Amino acid sequence: MTNARPPRLSPPAPLDFTDRQREVHDEIASGPRGAVRGPLAVWLHRPELAERAQALGRYCRYETLLPPKLSELAILTTAVIWGAEFEWQSHEPAARAAGLAAGVIDALRSGLEPEFDTAEEAVVHAFTRAAHIDRQVDDALYARAVEVLGRDTVVDLVGLIGYYSLISLTINIFRVPASES
Repeated sequence: MTNARPPRLSPPAPLDFTDRQREVHDEIASGPRGAVRGPLAVWLHRPELAERAQALGRYCRYETLLPPKLSELAILTTAVIWGAEFEWQSHEPAARAAGLAAGVIDALRSGLEPEFDTAEEAVVHAFTRAAHIDRQVDDALYARAVEVLGRDTVVDLVGLIGYYSLISLTINIFRVPASES
């Protein structure tokens, strides 16, 4: 997943921030993230985008019905599919802290099919992969996800997958370096 190419767009320099950029920067930095890095920092070129995207991201990362372990599994699965190294490096420690098994994390990193301990983990991984690779989930997988996770959690999972796809696109298109994490 390593991207050694130079960044296409660096974050705006803090000394050059407009008043609006400073306002949005400070709002993000004072929240649960504690800093403005990676894609969020690049989005500061368009502070309205940064503000709205970070609000969605805050919900997707900290407020969904998905337990942290399942959320981080979906995020790491997305990072691998997109080849988004910044995202991997940002979320691997959180996944470990949330209790995602080291074997699962290592398998994901190696591009192998992980062996899951729970039906919830298996369905989150399968659903996330299908959403990205097939751009769809078939009826059987959808029904299984609703059965295992519940309807509202599936809605949150789709939102999380969409948000981290936006993150990954930003990382890849602007070549956000992993070393910023």
